[in-house]
Amino acid sequence: MSQIVHPATVRRNAALPYDPIARAAELWEERIGPSETMAVATAVMRVQQIIQTSVDAALRPYGLTFARYEALVLLAFSRRTCLPMGLMGQRLQVHPTSVTNIVDRLERDRMVARVPHPTDRRTTLVQLTNYGRQRQQEATASVVAVNFGLAEMGDSQWAQLWKLLAEIRRAAGDFV
Repeated sequence: MSQIVHPATVRRNAALPYDPIARAAELWEERIGPSETMAVATAVMRVQQIIQTSVDAALRPYGLTFARYEALVLLAFSRRTCLPMGLMGQRLQVHPTSVTNIVDRLERDRMVARVPHPTDRRTTLVQLTNYGRQRQQEATASVVAVNFGLAEMGDSQWAQLWKLLAEIRRAAGDFV
């Protein structure tokens, strides 16, 4: 079993005695104008770095990136543990080339197999293997143990953050 890495332990630099994004917002306000969107966008990007670093550390012992992990979870959640590659791309919200690269790597690592569609010869299915399911379950325990790199918050805070992020995604066209 892998070592669990807590998000606080993946910080690369010592904590600053001030919030550099808040300071940048002050300077932006003085020199350019309203800083709210700059500050929020910069904070979101920093949080993404924190999450990515923690999740990457949690997945590394399993030979997975977050993209490959997401693909394994998607397959594990499907009724037959297999999906057409095109559908995987839609659900993962990635370009078909990215799906091919993800599946190539997972197949090379014996976590998935390409299988013919039973009724459509033009379609290839990606099937989760027993080994892939095992790795997905182990990796899930690891990312859950580090809370996906997120700090602890109360249920109402999670709900509020989820709603705000969903609005940004909806406005960008992720879903209707």
